[in-house]
This record gives sequence, structure tokens and C-alpha cells, in this order.
Amino acid sequence: MKRTRYSEEQIIGILTEHEAGAKCAELCRKHGMSEGT
Repeated sequence: MKRTRYSEEQIIGILTEHEAGAKCAELCRKHGMSEGT
């Protein structure tokens, strides 16, 4: 099984930022991931 790059806490934080109104493209740039992810 592939190891994840982000911990559960980091993923929850990113999703919380998105729910708060942050744009997907901004979050992807900020956290260094592709929009396809």
C-alpha cells in the first residue's frame, strides 16, 4: 500500500480551509499538490 504524503491532521486542516471559503487552486499551490489530486 502506498504511503500518504499528508497526515490525517493535515488533510483535515486543508479540507477545513476549503470549507471556510478558500479556492481549490489556492490550496493546491499553498500545499504543493496538483489540482487533480
